[in-house]
Amino acid sequence: MIIDAISWFCLMLGCFFCFSGGVGILRFPDFFTRMHAASVTDSLGAILILVGLMFQAGLTLVTVKLAFILLFLLLTGPASSHAMAKAALHSGHKPMNSNTSDDAAKNSASGGDVSNP
Repeated sequence: MIIDAISWFCLMLGCFFCFSGGVGILRFPDFFTRMHAASVTDSLGAILILVGLMFQAGLTLVTVKLAFILLFLLLTGPASSHAMAKAALHSGHKPMNSNTSDDAAKNSASGGDVSNP
């Protein structure tokens, strides 16, 4: 009973992180913040979901296979995110900073101080 509760807690928390990563992809303003939301939350979500499935499977061959999938995700997820960010920087895509936001552009166009609107 306790193992089932821990398993469902991990599964639900993992689903929440995956869902919040999807919302971050839709809501964040530029490529780098979207990529950060996707990589961090989906990695954590996948880890929690796989751990929850491992609790459900018990000590079987399925658990070993899930552990190998988890290890593969832990090695490839950060590496692929880093490669994407480096490729975007290399191709000339600049990260958005606070001076290029819409509010800062409006303030500078009207002659206002960006730090004190």
